[in-house]
Amino acid sequence: MSSVLFVDAPASAADRRDGVPDEAFERPSGAEALDAYSRVVTTVARDLAQSVANLRVTRRMRGGRAAIGGGSAVVIAPDGYLLTSAHVVEGARGGGSSLVDGRDLRFSVVGRDPLSDLAVLRADARDLAPARLGDASGLQVGQLVVAIGNPHGYAGSVTAGVVSALGRSLPVGRRGGPQRMVENVVQTDAALNPGNSGGALVDGNGRVVGINTAVAGVGLGLAVPINDATRRIVAALMSDGRVRRALLGVAVGPRPLPPRVAAQLGRREGLEVIEVVEDGPAAQAGLHAEDLIVGLDGTPLGGADDLQRLMTAERIGRPLELEIVRAGTVRTLAVVPAELEG
Repeated sequence: MSSVLFVDAPASAADRRDGVPDEAFERPSGAEALDAYSRVVTTVARDLAQSVANLRVTRRMRGGRAAIGGGSAVVIAPDGYLLTSAHVVEGARGGGSSLVDGRDLRFSVVGRDPLSDLAVLRADARDLAPARLGDASGLQVGQLVVAIGNPHGYAGSVTAGVVSALGRSLPVGRRGGPQRMVENVVQTDAALNPGNSGGALVDGNGRVVGINTAVAGVGLGLAVPINDATRRIVAALMSDGRVRRALLGVAVGPRPLPPRVAAQLGRREGLEVIEVVEDGPAAQAGLHAEDLIVGLDGTPLGGADDLQRLMTAERIGRPLELEIVRAGTVRTLAVVPAELEG
Protein backbone atom coordinates (compact mmCIF):
# COMPACT_ATOMS: atom_id res chain seq x y z
CA MET A 1 0.00 0.00 0.00
CA SER A 2 1.46 3.36 -0.98
CA SER A 3 1.76 6.17 1.53
CA VAL A 4 1.37 9.90 1.16
CA LEU A 5 4.26 12.14 2.18
CA PHE A 6 3.50 15.68 3.29
CA VAL A 7 6.46 17.99 2.79
CA ASP A 8 6.63 21.21 4.80
CA ALA A 9 8.04 24.15 2.88
CA PRO A 10 8.82 27.71 3.99
CA ALA A 11 5.97 30.13 3.53
CA SER A 12 6.31 32.54 0.67
CA ALA A 13 4.04 35.04 -0.99
CA ALA A 14 2.74 32.25 -3.21
CA ASP A 15 2.05 30.06 -0.16
CA ARG A 16 -0.12 32.60 1.64
CA ARG A 17 -3.91 32.42 1.64
CA ASP A 18 -5.55 35.80 2.04
CA GLY A 19 -2.34 37.06 3.62
CA VAL A 20 -2.06 34.23 6.15
CA PRO A 21 1.09 32.02 6.00
CA ASP A 22 0.44 28.49 4.81
CA GLU A 23 1.87 26.97 8.00
CA ALA A 24 -0.92 28.66 9.98
CA PHE A 25 -3.29 26.11 8.45
CA GLU A 26 -2.96 22.80 10.26
CA ARG A 27 -2.58 19.86 7.91
CA PRO A 28 -3.98 16.51 8.99
CA SER A 29 -1.76 13.46 8.94
CA GLY A 30 -2.54 10.72 6.43
CA ALA A 31 -4.17 8.62 9.13
CA GLU A 32 -6.24 11.55 10.38
CA ALA A 33 -7.41 12.39 6.85
CA LEU A 34 -8.43 8.78 6.16
CA ASP A 35 -10.19 8.54 9.49
CA ALA A 36 -12.12 11.76 8.86
CA TYR A 37 -13.05 10.52 5.39
CA SER A 38 -14.31 7.23 6.79
CA ARG A 39 -16.33 8.95 9.49
CA VAL A 40 -18.11 11.13 6.94
CA VAL A 41 -18.92 8.22 4.64
CA THR A 42 -20.09 5.90 7.40
CA THR A 43 -22.23 8.61 8.99
CA VAL A 44 -23.88 9.49 5.69
CA ALA A 45 -24.45 5.81 4.88
CA ARG A 46 -26.00 5.18 8.28
CA ASP A 47 -28.27 8.22 8.20
CA LEU A 48 -29.44 7.87 4.60
CA ALA A 49 -29.81 4.11 4.27
CA GLN A 50 -33.37 4.19 5.61
CA SER A 51 -34.31 6.90 3.11
CA VAL A 52 -33.30 5.07 -0.09
CA ALA A 53 -35.63 2.41 -1.51
CA ASN A 54 -34.94 -0.47 -3.87
CA LEU A 55 -37.43 -0.46 -6.76
CA ARG A 56 -38.79 -3.41 -8.75
CA VAL A 57 -40.60 -2.29 -11.89
CA THR A 58 -42.66 -4.40 -14.29
CA ARG A 59 -43.43 -3.03 -17.74
CA ARG A 60 -45.88 -4.41 -20.25
CA MET A 61 -44.29 -4.92 -23.65
CA ARG A 62 -45.76 -5.53 -27.07
CA GLY A 63 -47.36 -8.91 -27.45
CA GLY A 64 -48.33 -9.05 -23.79
CA ARG A 65 -44.79 -9.79 -22.61
CA ALA A 66 -43.56 -8.35 -19.31
CA ALA A 67 -40.14 -6.83 -18.70
CA ILE A 68 -38.80 -6.54 -15.17
CA GLY A 69 -36.40 -3.76 -14.26
CA GLY A 70 -35.07 -2.10 -11.17
CA GLY A 71 -33.66 1.07 -9.74
CA SER A 72 -33.57 3.23 -6.66
CA ALA A 73 -35.65 6.02 -5.16
CA VAL A 74 -35.23 8.60 -2.41
CA VAL A 75 -37.86 9.17 0.28
CA ILE A 76 -38.78 12.88 0.24
CA ALA A 77 -41.83 12.90 2.54
CA PRO A 78 -42.94 10.69 5.43
CA ASP A 79 -46.34 10.05 3.84
CA GLY A 80 -44.93 7.86 1.08
CA TYR A 81 -43.56 10.22 -1.57
CA LEU A 82 -40.42 9.00 -3.34
CA LEU A 83 -38.22 10.72 -5.93
CA THR A 84 -36.53 8.72 -8.69
CA SER A 85 -35.38 8.96 -12.30
CA ALA A 86 -38.10 9.11 -14.95
CA HIS A 87 -36.40 6.46 -17.08
CA VAL A 88 -36.52 3.99 -14.17
CA VAL A 89 -40.34 3.90 -14.26
CA GLU A 90 -40.82 4.54 -17.99
CA GLY A 91 -43.85 2.61 -19.23
CA ALA A 92 -44.88 1.53 -15.71
CA ARG A 93 -47.79 2.56 -13.51
CA GLY A 94 -46.37 1.13 -10.33
CA GLY A 95 -44.29 -1.61 -8.80
CA GLY A 96 -42.70 -2.81 -5.60
CA SER A 97 -40.19 -1.20 -3.28
CA SER A 98 -38.19 -2.42 -0.32
CA LEU A 99 -36.44 -0.61 2.51
CA VAL A 100 -33.52 -1.54 4.72
CA ASP A 101 -35.89 -2.12 7.65
CA GLY A 102 -37.27 -5.11 5.75
CA ARG A 103 -40.55 -3.59 4.61
CA ASP A 104 -41.88 -4.37 1.14
CA LEU A 105 -44.22 -1.66 -0.15
CA ARG A 106 -46.23 -1.22 -3.32
CA PHE A 107 -45.92 2.11 -5.09
CA SER A 108 -47.77 3.95 -7.82
CA VAL A 109 -46.33 6.50 -10.26
CA VAL A 110 -47.69 9.95 -9.37
CA GLY A 111 -46.00 11.74 -12.24
CA ARG A 112 -43.08 11.50 -14.66
CA ASP A 113 -41.17 14.26 -16.39
CA PRO A 114 -38.91 12.78 -19.06
CA LEU A 115 -37.59 16.25 -19.89
CA SER A 116 -35.90 16.49 -16.49
CA ASP A 117 -35.53 12.71 -15.97
CA LEU A 118 -37.39 12.97 -12.66
CA ALA A 119 -40.43 11.08 -11.39
CA VAL A 120 -42.44 11.11 -8.17
CA LEU A 121 -43.86 7.90 -6.71
CA ARG A 122 -46.23 7.22 -3.81
CA ALA A 123 -45.66 4.18 -1.61
CA ASP A 124 -48.35 2.69 0.60
CA ALA A 125 -46.82 3.89 3.88
CA ARG A 126 -47.19 7.01 6.02
CA ASP A 127 -44.24 6.64 8.38
CA LEU A 128 -41.19 6.78 6.16
CA ALA A 129 -37.91 8.55 7.00
CA PRO A 130 -37.42 11.38 4.48
CA ALA A 131 -33.99 12.48 3.34
CA ARG A 132 -32.92 16.09 3.68
CA LEU A 133 -32.70 17.84 0.32
CA GLY A 134 -29.75 20.15 -0.22
CA ASP A 135 -28.73 22.51 -3.00
CA ALA A 136 -26.27 21.41 -5.69
CA SER A 137 -25.46 25.04 -6.53
CA GLY A 138 -23.22 25.11 -3.47
CA LEU A 139 -21.07 22.16 -4.56
CA GLN A 140 -17.41 22.56 -5.45
CA VAL A 141 -15.18 20.43 -7.66
CA GLY A 142 -13.23 18.05 -5.46
CA GLN A 143 -15.89 17.97 -2.73
CA LEU A 144 -16.66 14.59 -1.15
CA VAL A 145 -19.95 13.00 -2.19
CA VAL A 146 -21.55 9.64 -1.41
CA ALA A 147 -23.80 7.65 -3.76
CA ILE A 148 -26.42 5.36 -2.23
CA GLY A 149 -28.51 3.01 -4.34
CA ASN A 150 -29.13 -0.52 -5.50
CA PRO A 151 -26.76 -1.39 -8.36
CA HIS A 152 -27.69 -4.65 -10.04
CA GLY A 153 -30.27 -5.18 -7.30
CA TYR A 154 -27.75 -5.16 -4.44
CA ALA A 155 -29.76 -3.08 -1.97
CA GLY A 156 -28.19 -0.39 0.16
CA SER A 157 -24.88 -0.19 -1.71
CA VAL A 158 -22.66 2.79 -0.90
CA THR A 159 -19.87 4.26 -3.01
CA ALA A 160 -17.92 7.44 -2.36
CA GLY A 161 -15.93 9.84 -4.47
CA VAL A 162 -15.62 13.49 -5.29
CA VAL A 163 -17.39 15.98 -7.49
CA SER A 164 -15.43 15.61 -10.73
CA ALA A 165 -17.07 18.47 -12.64
CA LEU A 166 -20.03 20.83 -12.48
CA GLY A 167 -22.20 22.40 -15.14
CA ARG A 168 -22.45 19.32 -17.35
CA SER A 169 -25.45 18.86 -19.65
CA LEU A 170 -27.46 15.65 -19.93
CA PRO A 171 -29.69 14.98 -22.98
CA VAL A 172 -33.03 13.53 -21.85
CA GLY A 173 -36.51 12.99 -23.22
CA ARG A 174 -39.09 10.45 -24.26
CA ARG A 175 -38.15 8.07 -27.05
CA GLY A 176 -39.59 9.53 -30.22
CA GLY A 177 -40.76 12.61 -28.30
CA PRO A 178 -39.42 16.02 -27.31
CA GLN A 179 -35.81 16.25 -26.21
CA ARG A 180 -34.06 18.78 -23.99
CA MET A 181 -30.89 19.26 -21.97
CA VAL A 182 -30.83 19.03 -18.19
CA GLU A 183 -28.43 21.75 -17.09
CA ASN A 184 -25.90 21.94 -14.27
CA VAL A 185 -25.64 18.17 -14.00
CA VAL A 186 -23.13 16.96 -11.40
CA GLN A 187 -20.35 14.62 -12.53
CA THR A 188 -18.80 12.35 -9.90
CA ASP A 189 -16.27 9.55 -9.82
CA ALA A 190 -18.38 7.65 -7.27
CA ALA A 191 -19.15 4.37 -9.02
CA LEU A 192 -22.64 4.22 -10.56
CA ASN A 193 -24.03 1.11 -12.24
CA PRO A 194 -27.45 0.00 -13.54
CA GLY A 195 -29.80 0.07 -10.57
CA ASN A 196 -28.15 3.18 -9.10
CA SER A 197 -30.44 5.35 -11.21
CA GLY A 198 -32.89 7.19 -8.98
CA GLY A 199 -30.65 6.85 -5.92
CA ALA A 200 -29.17 9.62 -3.81
CA LEU A 201 -26.01 11.62 -4.34
CA VAL A 202 -25.28 13.03 -0.89
CA ASP A 203 -22.87 15.67 0.40
CA GLY A 204 -20.77 15.32 3.53
CA ASN A 205 -23.50 16.91 5.63
CA GLY A 206 -26.01 14.20 4.72
CA ARG A 207 -28.05 16.32 2.30
CA VAL A 208 -29.22 14.92 -1.04
CA VAL A 209 -27.74 17.14 -3.76
CA GLY A 210 -28.54 14.98 -6.79
CA ILE A 211 -30.50 12.05 -8.17
CA ASN A 212 -28.07 9.58 -9.71
CA THR A 213 -28.39 8.38 -13.26
CA ALA A 214 -26.51 5.45 -14.77
CA VAL A 215 -27.67 5.97 -18.37
CA ALA A 216 -24.52 7.82 -19.41
CA GLY A 217 -22.40 4.67 -19.47
CA VAL A 218 -19.89 2.85 -17.31
CA GLY A 219 -17.20 5.06 -15.80
CA LEU A 220 -19.12 8.33 -15.98
CA GLY A 221 -21.33 9.06 -13.00
CA LEU A 222 -23.88 11.84 -13.43
CA ALA A 223 -26.61 13.17 -11.17
CA VAL A 224 -29.55 15.46 -11.89
CA PRO A 225 -28.99 18.33 -9.45
CA ILE A 226 -31.28 19.27 -6.60
CA ASN A 227 -31.77 23.02 -6.99
CA ASP A 228 -34.56 25.57 -7.27
CA ALA A 229 -35.53 24.38 -10.76
CA THR A 230 -35.79 20.71 -9.79
CA ARG A 231 -37.66 21.57 -6.60
CA ARG A 232 -40.31 23.30 -8.73
CA ILE A 233 -40.49 20.25 -10.98
CA VAL A 234 -40.94 17.93 -8.00
CA ALA A 235 -43.65 20.17 -6.55
CA ALA A 236 -45.51 20.16 -9.89
CA LEU A 237 -45.30 16.39 -10.16
CA MET A 238 -46.61 15.96 -6.62
CA SER A 239 -49.54 18.33 -7.14
CA ASP A 240 -50.43 17.88 -10.82
CA GLY A 241 -48.67 14.71 -11.94
CA ARG A 242 -46.96 16.56 -14.80
CA VAL A 243 -44.84 19.59 -15.64
CA ARG A 244 -46.18 22.19 -18.06
CA ARG A 245 -43.74 23.92 -20.40
CA ALA A 246 -44.08 26.60 -23.04
CA LEU A 247 -43.23 26.02 -26.72
CA LEU A 248 -42.09 28.43 -29.44
CA GLY A 249 -41.64 25.89 -32.20
CA VAL A 250 -38.09 26.66 -33.28
CA ALA A 251 -34.76 24.89 -33.51
CA VAL A 252 -31.88 27.20 -32.62
CA GLY A 253 -28.11 27.19 -32.29
CA PRO A 254 -25.54 29.69 -30.98
CA ARG A 255 -24.01 32.16 -33.39
CA PRO A 256 -21.82 35.28 -33.02
CA LEU A 257 -23.64 38.53 -33.65
CA PRO A 258 -22.52 40.89 -36.43
CA PRO A 259 -19.95 43.35 -34.98
CA ARG A 260 -22.20 46.40 -35.34
CA VAL A 261 -25.13 44.65 -33.66
CA ALA A 262 -22.85 43.26 -30.95
CA ALA A 263 -21.61 46.77 -30.17
CA GLN A 264 -25.18 48.09 -30.16
CA LEU A 265 -26.48 45.39 -27.77
CA GLY A 266 -23.35 45.06 -25.67
CA ARG A 267 -23.03 41.28 -26.13
CA ARG A 268 -21.48 38.98 -28.70
CA GLU A 269 -23.71 35.89 -28.95
CA GLY A 270 -27.23 35.24 -30.17
CA LEU A 271 -29.36 32.28 -31.25
CA GLU A 272 -29.65 31.54 -34.95
CA VAL A 273 -33.01 30.14 -36.01
CA ILE A 274 -32.23 26.89 -37.81
CA GLU A 275 -35.79 25.72 -38.34
CA VAL A 276 -39.28 27.08 -37.72
CA VAL A 277 -42.10 24.60 -37.08
CA GLU A 278 -44.94 25.14 -39.54
CA ASP A 279 -47.99 26.80 -37.94
CA GLY A 280 -46.18 26.96 -34.58
CA PRO A 281 -46.11 30.07 -32.37
CA ALA A 282 -42.83 31.33 -33.87
CA ALA A 283 -44.10 30.87 -37.44
CA GLN A 284 -47.30 32.71 -36.61
CA ALA A 285 -45.23 35.54 -35.14
CA GLY A 286 -43.33 35.89 -38.42
CA LEU A 287 -40.00 34.40 -37.36
CA HIS A 288 -37.84 33.13 -40.25
CA ALA A 289 -34.93 30.73 -40.56
CA GLU A 290 -31.57 32.56 -40.22
CA ASP A 291 -33.08 35.22 -37.95
CA LEU A 292 -31.02 35.78 -34.80
CA ILE A 293 -32.90 35.73 -31.49
CA VAL A 294 -31.27 38.03 -28.92
CA GLY A 295 -33.98 38.45 -26.28
CA LEU A 296 -37.33 37.19 -25.01
CA ASP A 297 -39.67 38.86 -22.56
CA GLY A 298 -37.00 41.41 -21.68
CA THR A 299 -34.32 38.78 -20.99
CA PRO A 300 -31.14 38.69 -23.14
CA LEU A 301 -30.42 35.34 -24.80
CA GLY A 302 -27.03 33.99 -25.77
CA GLY A 303 -27.41 30.22 -25.57
CA ALA A 304 -30.04 27.57 -26.27
CA ASP A 305 -30.23 26.85 -22.54
CA ASP A 306 -31.16 30.50 -21.92
CA LEU A 307 -34.23 30.08 -24.13
CA GLN A 308 -35.06 26.71 -22.60
CA ARG A 309 -35.05 28.20 -19.08
CA LEU A 310 -37.68 30.75 -20.09
CA MET A 311 -40.14 28.17 -21.45
CA THR A 312 -42.08 27.97 -18.19
CA ALA A 313 -45.78 27.33 -17.56
CA GLU A 314 -46.61 30.95 -16.73
CA ARG A 315 -45.60 32.02 -20.25
CA ILE A 316 -48.04 29.67 -22.01
CA GLY A 317 -50.64 31.70 -23.91
CA ARG A 318 -49.18 35.06 -22.87
CA PRO A 319 -47.97 37.54 -25.53
CA LEU A 320 -44.21 38.05 -25.27
CA GLU A 321 -41.77 40.38 -26.99
CA LEU A 322 -39.25 38.46 -29.08
CA GLU A 323 -36.18 40.54 -29.92
CA ILE A 324 -34.46 39.46 -33.12
CA VAL A 325 -31.83 40.57 -35.61
CA ARG A 326 -32.79 40.37 -39.29
CA ALA A 327 -30.65 41.71 -42.10
CA GLY A 328 -28.47 43.51 -39.56
CA THR A 329 -31.39 45.33 -37.94
CA VAL A 330 -32.77 44.76 -34.45
CA ARG A 331 -36.55 44.42 -34.40
CA THR A 332 -39.28 43.08 -32.13
CA LEU A 333 -41.96 40.48 -32.82
CA ALA A 334 -44.95 39.50 -30.67
CA VAL A 335 -45.11 35.77 -29.98
CA VAL A 336 -47.61 33.74 -27.95
CA PRO A 337 -46.05 30.44 -26.73
CA ALA A 338 -48.16 27.30 -26.87
CA GLU A 339 -47.98 24.38 -24.46
CA LEU A 340 -45.47 21.65 -25.14
CA GLU A 341 -47.33 18.37 -25.55
CA GLY A 342 -45.97 14.90 -24.89
